[in-house]
Amino acid sequence: MRKKYTILLLLSFVFTSLFSQTDTGKVAKDLSEVIVTGQYKPQSLKNSVYQVRVINNERIRLSGATNIQQVLSNQLGFRFSNDNTLGTTDVQLMGMSGRNVKILLDGVPLIDRGDTRESLGQVDINTIDRIEIVEGPMSVSYGSDALAGVINIITKSPGKNSFSINAKAQEETAGSEYYPFSYQGVHTQSLAVCWQKNNWSLMLGGNHNDQDGFGGDTYGRAKTWRPKEQWLGNGRIGYSNKSINLYYRIDGLDEEISVRGPMNINSYTALDQYYISKRFGHQLQNQWRINNKFQLATIVSHTDYSRRTKTLKKNFRAGTSEPGTEPGQQDVSGFNSFVFRNTVNYQFSSKLSLQSGIDINHEKADGARIKGSPVINDYAFLVSSEIKPNAKINVRPGLRFIKNSAYDAPPVIPSINTKFVLNKTLDLRVAYAYGFRSPALRELYFNFIDANHVIVGNPNLKAEHSNSFNGSLSWNPATQKEIAFSSTLGGFYNVFTDLIGYAQSPTSADTTTTFNVAKFKTTGLTLENKINWKQLSATLGFSNIGRYNDFADEEIFKDNGLSTFIWSTEINSNIIYTVNKIKTTFGLFYKFTGKRPGYQLGINTGTGEPEIQETSLEGFHWADLTITKPLCKYFIISGGIKNLFDVTSLSNTATSASGSHSNGGPVPMSYGRSYFLGVNFQWNK
Repeated sequence: MRKKYTILLLLSFVFTSLFSQTDTGKVAKDLSEVIVTGQYKPQSLKNSVYQVRVINNERIRLSGATNIQQVLSNQLGFRFSNDNTLGTTDVQLMGMSGRNVKILLDGVPLIDRGDTRESLGQVDINTIDRIEIVEGPMSVSYGSDALAGVINIITKSPGKNSFSINAKAQEETAGSEYYPFSYQGVHTQSLAVCWQKNNWSLMLGGNHNDQDGFGGDTYGRAKTWRPKEQWLGNGRIGYSNKSINLYYRIDGLDEEISVRGPMNINSYTALDQYYISKRFGHQLQNQWRINNKFQLATIVSHTDYSRRTKTLKKNFRAGTSEPGTEPGQQDVSGFNSFVFRNTVNYQFSSKLSLQSGIDINHEKADGARIKGSPVINDYAFLVSSEIKPNAKINVRPGLRFIKNSAYDAPPVIPSINTKFVLNKTLDLRVAYAYGFRSPALRELYFNFIDANHVIVGNPNLKAEHSNSFNGSLSWNPATQKEIAFSSTLGGFYNVFTDLIGYAQSPTSADTTTTFNVAKFKTTGLTLENKINWKQLSATLGFSNIGRYNDFADEEIFKDNGLSTFIWSTEINSNIIYTVNKIKTTFGLFYKFTGKRPGYQLGINTGTGEPEIQETSLEGFHWADLTITKPLCKYFIISGGIKNLFDVTSLSNTATSASGSHSNGGPVPMSYGRSYFLGVNFQWNK
């Protein structure tokens, strides 16, 4: 504890020192950023009817992050959970699980094999221009899964140079373990090439991430953190002029997570499993500006995704390796999707704009654990308008009409978003939205049976749905010559019904299946502040998020005085400062995630009666410190320390089970404090 407060005192000193600088420098950046998520056309953040968070390229580059999860983990409302058994990581946003978060790549949905949003860790971070986050349901615009919000990953477009090459290599320790360029630690290399001439452009890129895991047994086989190797590739060819912006993009993924089993010292044998994921995504997009009032936007995409489980029986004495033959040891599941989206925007006048369009989604799955070869077709018509009776009011109502081939979808999805300019510095946004999440193919048709589990899908599931209310008040005082400041106070209240969960089958006590059984609520307040002053860019945020306590509404526990919501606090701060004299930029990225209390059903050891028992997940501090400096015209070097507080695992007093996995015991967070060093080569013509 003393070490943590010493580091906090040091950080406070650094922050104070930054504000005492008197050197004149660049004029403060304008806090209004151009966004595209949910917009009729690109426009400034200040003018949007939605409250949108933007993580720009500078913030991503200076963080030293090697994946999107590391960037988002510092943001308010984001929590990540690690499954060290499978080597995967999932996300929570504003108290809701990852399956209620829509992940988009340039507006195109990224598919995952199940509940876990693995796709966030399967995008080349070097291709990202910015990340736009909209909290709350966006189902009218983006359909299923957008109950908690939307994360739209915007990739880079061709710049102004006719030809450019960017190469990067970064070496990072895994806690105390490291070996140069291979074996222990994290090793990342990337290469990107961009060419453009006249109205044509071509972009090619590749990325390799290699992590050999961390910790493990005496023989260095069974790792606490699973080894993972990724190969990522992408290409884009486009044509643009004053009226058209047309491009085709392809993205590829080849990922292998290794789960090497412990060696039996008597037989010198071990069981190794490999989880191999492959994804190929194609998208064709066109923005056609027919005239000043009429625009047409088209998206066509197709994604193939497969997940293979390969099991090998190793005999070290004989030097042999044979495929495992037990149920589930050899398996391939395939998922593919097709999306066609076409929207028309028409501006009747400065006071009225209309958007209408169609959104068609086709999903298919196959595999030994999937019953048959199920197909889901979803057809939607969407319409919305922006009504501006005067310069101070913007009202955006919207409707989405849905027809689904496999489940009982809500026929109409409504929403209304409003923005009021109270004065020159204050903007008020208030919104209501009805959200929904369609059952995933895995929840409908996936069967998992082994020696310890019998889990079957339920083809009779209904869609989850929600009623959500949110609002925000933004204060943007006039930007001075060298300073710009903004502050946003937000609040939300969400009620979710028919949530899909796991429960015991009514026909078999040994079988777990999916049901529409759960209801859930979330509520909370957030406060975010930003300042740009000379060479300093800083943020300070606070959130208090409440998650529904379902025991509070149980008749048997009415007299226990339980609160309806269980609250948890977060505080974050990002500080970026450039010292012009030495051409060096310092970055400090900090977040405090408060203790998460909870309740579970237990048995009173004295009376033998059921009782409510309090639980808690430990809070923690997390901070990264980075330094970036150009060495010469073409090279930039960066380095730093991640996880300054050396967080490894969190104490967790819960002992109950949820679904097919226990949620008791320590919760893994990281392999500890790590150090990184990277070099970037940039050549432009």
